[in-house]
This record gives sequence, structure tokens and C-alpha cells, in this order.
Amino acid sequence: MLHDPRRKLFLAICCIVPALFAEAQTFADTALAIEKTFARYKPANPGAQVSVSRNGVIIYSHSWGMADMEHNIPLTTENVSEAGSVTKEFTAAAILLLEQQGLLSLNDDIRKYLPEIPSYGSVIRIRHLMHHTSGIKDWGYVADIGGWARTTRTYRNEDALEIIARQKTLNNKPGDEYVYSNSGYNLLAIIAERASGMSLPDFTKKYIFIPAGMTHTQWRDNFKRIVPGRAIAYAKTPGGYETDMPNEYVYGNGALLTTTEDLCRWVDFYSSARLGGPALLKKQVAPDTFNNGNLHYYAAGLRISKKKGYNLIAHNGATASYRASLEYFPDLGLSIAGLSNTSEFDTSSYDVFNKIEDVFLPKKPAPEKPVPPVISAERLQAYTGRYRNTKSGEALQVDLSEGKLFADKRPLRAVSENSFRFGTELLVFVGKKVLDVNDEKDTTIWL
Repeated sequence: MLHDPRRKLFLAICCIVPALFAEAQTFADTALAIEKTFARYKPANPGAQVSVSRNGVIIYSHSWGMADMEHNIPLTTENVSEAGSVTKEFTAAAILLLEQQGLLSLNDDIRKYLPEIPSYGSVIRIRHLMHHTSGIKDWGYVADIGGWARTTRTYRNEDALEIIARQKTLNNKPGDEYVYSNSGYNLLAIIAERASGMSLPDFTKKYIFIPAGMTHTQWRDNFKRIVPGRAIAYAKTPGGYETDMPNEYVYGNGALLTTTEDLCRWVDFYSSARLGGPALLKKQVAPDTFNNGNLHYYAAGLRISKKKGYNLIAHNGATASYRASLEYFPDLGLSIAGLSNTSEFDTSSYDVFNKIEDVFLPKKPAPEKPVPPVISAERLQAYTGRYRNTKSGEALQVDLSEGKLFADKRPLRAVSENSFRFGTELLVFVGKKVLDVNDEKDTTIWL
């Protein structure tokens, strides 16, 4: 039977509709919603691939557009693209595994492994690199200022280290602030290799890719290496599309070659605590703490937040004209992975991946409106009268009209049998007195 992407789409949706939608929703409606979301990726143009998994099972996977425009090769879910900064969670995972193996500690001074880095008067620890709080400048921006932006030279991690080591100052005191910097993750890659005695590609292949079943995943540590099935990256120019590839050797900050299905397998691998056990998972998703004690929600290459009422662990990425997004909703066991081989839609590169949530995220029921308490007319009548502020002497008149209480002719909304909302304040009737509590929790007594 000939391969037909529409048939794959049909089978995927037929499987997911019963499980994911509480209300009745037809196949036609679901297919239309997905196709409408990805309509920007035309068959003859660069495209995208998306995979969705639930509780470790891939329930939807599809692709649009071309992988190679020059050779007229359509993009499939088997084609490999770059994950941009989604890569960072893999570099961070390698560091956490090395700590578990006793080969380093997140609290180590980075100069233990990187003696090339100057002493700035404050210790930069490995965890500072991981959480973007080190203060080390992004070497790519420094190179750009020097006239040799990334991709204009075939930079290596060693070149990044040399540029970083020449900086006389930091952006901030380590641990004081969050300033996103690719430098930290290039340095983490070097630290991982010096601590383990293995290349980062070999280490992650052994401890992550093979155990997780990520059969299509590798590193672009040599951009000249032939990678079967690699999707070419394209930028849109006034004259049409042009190739825009990351022709450099740097990795750790980015440079992961993968598929959306492999990314879903990765989420299942780490979220089920098969990556080093529950203790490592706890550390992997834990927020960091700034020097002032405030929480910082960039974990181990993962952004921790909430979205549409659900807890979210996510990251996105961009390298040359590759774009990537990986979201995991732990409350639902739901992963959404997206890769694209074009920067054409940079004003909303990640919107297209995020919109798939509208199809796969269950709608949260609206919170039930509180039912007002039923209070007898006798009890309400007992609350009426004229009260006087014990501090200011100001009067408060409480009346009953048509079964409702009014304070100075303003209606009171019942919260409980003896508590009523009065603007921004809460009036609590206790015996022959009224406690007036405002939103700052200050209490005034009326007698």
C-alpha cells in the first residue's frame, strides 16, 4: 500500500478522539482544526512536524511541507531537524547524571574544570551556568560585536571558551539575576566532557538516547557529517527561499538533531524517573533560588510555569532557520513536540505549535459560582440597627428591605450566615457588634 499522510492522520485522530474529548467532537471537526492550524506550511514550501504523546504513547504525529526543496523531498515525521535551545535540557541532564555518578557537584566552582575562566571575585558554580544566573556574557553577542557573528565562522566550543575567557567583567554577580546566556551551556558541555572523559555526544548516546529509544537523535558536533534524512533549514527572503544552516561546531547550547517523536520519547523517559530515578527528576524540575531568596523558575534547561490552568514544563529553540518547541503538561501526562525547518514565520514561530493545545488540552470546567447561604428573616432582622465606630464615632445604619440587608443604603452580599461583603470590606455580625474587616485584614469594631 502506498504511504498516504492523510491515512496516518485519520488513524491517529480516530485513536485520540474518544480518549481526549469529553464532549462529542467529530473527526471532521478535529481534522479541520489541526489542518487549519498548520495551513501556513504549504506543500511546496519548508514545513513542520508535530507529535503528541499521552502517558508515554504517541497518539498523534504528522508533518507538512518540504524537507529538501532542491531535491523535491517532502518532510515526514522521520526527517531530522535541529532542536535549537530545546537542546539545553539534554546538556543539563548529562550534568545531573554526572553529579549522580559522583564525578562533579552542582555547587562546584567552574574553575575546577575550566581554569581558563578568570576569577571575578565571586565564585561561579556549575548550577549558575545551568540556571542562567552566572553573569557570563553570551559569547555569540560578543563575537557579533567583534564583527564575526555566529555562522560567519565555523566556531567550535573551544573558540567559545576562548572568547568567554577574555571577558574582564560579568553581567551580574553570580546568583543575583537571570540573564539568558548560551555561554553557560557551551561551558557545561566542556565540563561534562572533562569530568567524564567522554565526549558529550558519546555520553548522552549511552545514558540518554539509547535507553530512551531515541533512535533518530544525535548531535551536530560536526556540521559536515552526512546525516541521512536531515531536513534543510530555509529563510524566506524577498527573492524567495534560501538555505540557512548552522555551519558551526559549537554544541551544548543547541545542535541536537532529532525528531518530534524522539522528543516525546525523551519526555516520557525523564518524567517517568527512568533518567537516574526519582531523586534526579526532583532536582531536574526544581526551581532555583536567587541570592535574595526569591525563587527562579528556570530549572535544568527547563522552564517551569503554568498555562491554561495546567502545570507546564517547556522550552523552545531557534538555530539558524530551524525552530523548535517542546511542552509537557505533567498533570495530564501530555507532551507536544514541534519542529520546523523555516524561520519564515518568526513573528509567531511558536504560536503554530502552541495552538495545537487547543485541540489536545481538555477544557477545564468553569469554577462553580458560590451558592449564597439561605438566612432566615428573623436572623437578618437581628442584624439591623445603628452601629457606631469605636475609633471615629462614625455611624453605620443597617436596614432590611425585601429580604436583603443594606448598610448605609448599599446592598450587602451574604458570604455566610453572619458575614457579608460590603464593597472591599467584610462585615461580620457577632452578638451586638459588627467587625469590619478590610482587604488588608485591618479590623474595625462597630457597636
